[in-house]
Amino acid sequence: MEFLLIIVVALLAIIAVVVIFNFLGNRKARQAEADALRNRTYRPGDPFSSADDDSVYGDPRELKPGDLVELRGETYAVRGTVRLTQDGYTWTENFLDTGLGAKAWISVEDDPDLEVVLWHELSGVVAEPGPDTVEVEGRRYHSEEAGSARFTSAGTTGVATSGRMAYHDYQAGDDRLSFEDYGSGWECARGELLTRADYRIFPSNPSDQNI
Repeated sequence: MEFLLIIVVALLAIIAVVVIFNFLGNRKARQAEADALRNRTYRPGDPFSSADDDSVYGDPRELKPGDLVELRGETYAVRGTVRLTQDGYTWTENFLDTGLGAKAWISVEDDPDLEVVLWHELSGVVAEPGPDTVEVEGRRYHSEEAGSARFTSAGTTGVATSGRMAYHDYQAGDDRLSFEDYGSGWECARGELLTRADYRIFPSNPSDQNI
């Protein structure tokens, strides 16, 4: 009888030790979690950042010759890129070609929100930049911005590798009209603002996207 009593007491002691150990362990874990929450560094972020969109659709700011752009179901290759700089502000214009006759340009600006515009060159335009309003193909556009910028180009662009250009931009709602002169006279193009769902970028060297 005394032997059984000793066994019961020993078992109760072991159970008590296990319970206390588990309690202390859980308490320590809860304390560590609370400390981690108190010490967590707050990193403010822009709630309207396009970072998530960039991971899905590609970052148009990084476009370069050799990349592919899927634009509303049609695939274009980037044949050349022009990088322009004015008073510390930089934007790009990228020459796209399907290889089957369809050509276009995509301009990319980030001031402060990302703006991607699809451009098609217009031929036979009589109007010239300068007035507050111009009418092209039956639509009236209002002057938005004019100036000049330095540029460098890579790939096939139809302009010099570097130099200075002049521009005059007009706008009518979401439609754009641009006059540019790279040294051989004014050329005109009509632009259309693109949404993230309109295009997807496939970089020729994905590792470059992280540089």
